Amino acid sequence: MALLYIFAVLILIETTFLVFKATRKNESRSGKRKIYVDTSALMDGRILSIAKTGFIGDDLFIPRSAIRELQLLADGKDSEKRVRARFGMETANELERIVFCNTEIFEDALDRTPVDERLIQLAKANKGLIFTCDFNLQKVAETEKIEVLNPNELASELRSEFMPGDKFKLKISAEGQNPKQGIGYLPEGTMVVVDNAASNVGTEIEVEFQKYIQTNSGRMMFAKKVAHRQTTTHSPRVSRQSKVQKNQRQTGSRGRGSRK
Repeated sequence: MALLYIFAVLILIETTFLVFKATRKNESRSGKRKIYVDTSALMDGRILSIAKTGFIGDDLFIPRSAIRELQLLADGKDSEKRVRARFGMETANELERIVFCNTEIFEDALDRTPVDERLIQLAKANKGLIFTCDFNLQKVAETEKIEVLNPNELASELRSEFMPGDKFKLKISAEGQNPKQGIGYLPEGTMVVVDNAASNVGTEIEVEFQKYIQTNSGRMMFAKKVAHRQTTTHSPRVSRQSKVQKNQRQTGSRGRGSRK
């Protein structure tokens, strides 16, 4: 009896989810762009992570020809392509289950038209966009005045401005939680934890970045103080030179005195 109850609850949850998705799909038809997804984006997989965060507010469309291309690759002889193609099909299935965006795998003509060409045709005909990781496809689409979403460009824009080994003059604004640590902030607001900088609060020092971590609350960087070597002044050298000149004058004067 308990097993039947659990089974009924699972069916109810699944039905509720499908009804909710259908309602969202009908509501989304107006005012949203159509994004046509390339096989390279499915095999890459980052589109799934982006969709899960809710950043894709438009509708995703995956042509059946793209799924067929993945199936052909999954059945091919290249082991690496087989793994990536199977991962791409799993990505497509997972996209359909995400609540934050509407994903539709639709039927298109299964002819000999290459998938890249088919995506360009669809995007042009429906004033849509193309989501791809393929640099060459992106360039062709741009010549056709089609907007392209490339996760590689997104990752480049989100990359930290400073990398481990880079140096920067940072103002230490507060002490850290751990002893001797100082806290500073980059211009865009990223917090930097600097070792042995607690005594530098209120001053600007040069730091060298060591690593950074990304959390749900933001990015945090760790750095160390740059140890400046004390440069020797020229005064000792000048004094030695003056001593040498003085000794030479003294020797010369003694020599002239002896000749007299």
